[in-house]
Amino acid sequence: MVRTMNDRLRALTATLSLICVAAAPLRVSSDFEGASVRDVVIDEDARRISFMPGGDPARGWPCWWYFRISGVTPGEAITLRLRGSTATNAKRGSPLEKPLDPKWAMPDQATFSTDGRTWLHTEKGERQDEGMIYTLKPRADSVWVAWGPPYTPTTAATFVRAMSERSPHARSEELCRSRENRAVPMLHVQEGERTKDQRFGVWVQARQHAWESGSSWVAQGFAEWLLGDHDANAAWLRRHAELFIVPIMDVDNVATGNGGKDAEPQDHNRDWSDHPHWNEVIAAKRSVTKLIAEGRMDVFLDLHNPAPADPTFFFILPTELLHEPMIGLRGRFMELTRSRLSKIEPPFPLRDKPKETGPSYHPLWRQMSSNWVGLNGNPHTVSLCLETTWNCPSSTTEGYRAVGASLAAAVREYLGERPEKR
Repeated sequence: MVRTMNDRLRALTATLSLICVAAAPLRVSSDFEGASVRDVVIDEDARRISFMPGGDPARGWPCWWYFRISGVTPGEAITLRLRGSTATNAKRGSPLEKPLDPKWAMPDQATFSTDGRTWLHTEKGERQDEGMIYTLKPRADSVWVAWGPPYTPTTAATFVRAMSERSPHARSEELCRSRENRAVPMLHVQEGERTKDQRFGVWVQARQHAWESGSSWVAQGFAEWLLGDHDANAAWLRRHAELFIVPIMDVDNVATGNGGKDAEPQDHNRDWSDHPHWNEVIAAKRSVTKLIAEGRMDVFLDLHNPAPADPTFFFILPTELLHEPMIGLRGRFMELTRSRLSKIEPPFPLRDKPKETGPSYHPLWRQMSSNWVGLNGNPHTVSLCLETTWNCPSSTTEGYRAVGASLAAAVREYLGERPEKR
């Protein structure tokens, strides 16, 4: 009997202790790079946080959200109730004259991290009225939550610097300074003594739309494969090509937690005009133009994430706007890439055919980066936009990096079929 009473007392004490700890107030913070949230309402009794994506609608679609929760009892269930943004843009003709469709902000699974480095998926969320409910049980007293795995300008700079320190074939460079005076990190890779005329030119850029964080992880995966120590194919590519990789183009909106898509006065991916507004586009366009002038703009890749229900696919110019050999070379590159992407485990959903971005797609279709390069490049240029799906179980840092590695391996295989430059 005594032992039973003691057991009950210990259980009661543990329960009371847990209740006291759980009663600590939940707090939401967004005072860090890339954070975005608004209209936060905390229900302490239900341990529930209701919120909307943050972001200035003049600086792009308000669908990105990323913040930190503290005051958590490790192991307790925290409920997140995401509501679609009600923000609008009064500018006439703006896509945000009405609130953005909430589905853009609502992945089936949210992303979370207890250390700010390793990002995991929550269990699948539940649609409820016009909102989405996510539940997580972090084993820490604080947790970061986000639309997808964040990739900030600091992440890009750290990665580019680490690659340049690890490999003698990589150089950390600055594409330019942004309009808000932030560095735009770029990785420049080549190996051996071949001259520029003897090298293929490869340009890879990500994140012209700031909220599409998965594309930066794809770019990182591309670079990691390229600089692998024990892969003969990666070494071949480094020796036969000069490669430029920009993990984040729209660094200002990424840093400030804005969406970037359709930002004023110009969307980054509609800015490839005769007189670009954004410093990143000016600098990238200048570098690509130089490769074209040298006759070695061989592969141009612009990395994005698509609409919520879309699989992974390529955007291309309509065939009737191009000539051979560009059409056949483009088809071969897509064939090689799809073959490799189809082998990723767990699998990414893939679209069999590309989508077109011609005159019927957007009034400024000529000013989209991959279109501009295709229309102004060399006869042999392959210029494509890859959209990697963000709304499936494989849309994790590991999954995105696997897409990047597969893409890099496809570039090597494709260029290996091309006549060697001499």
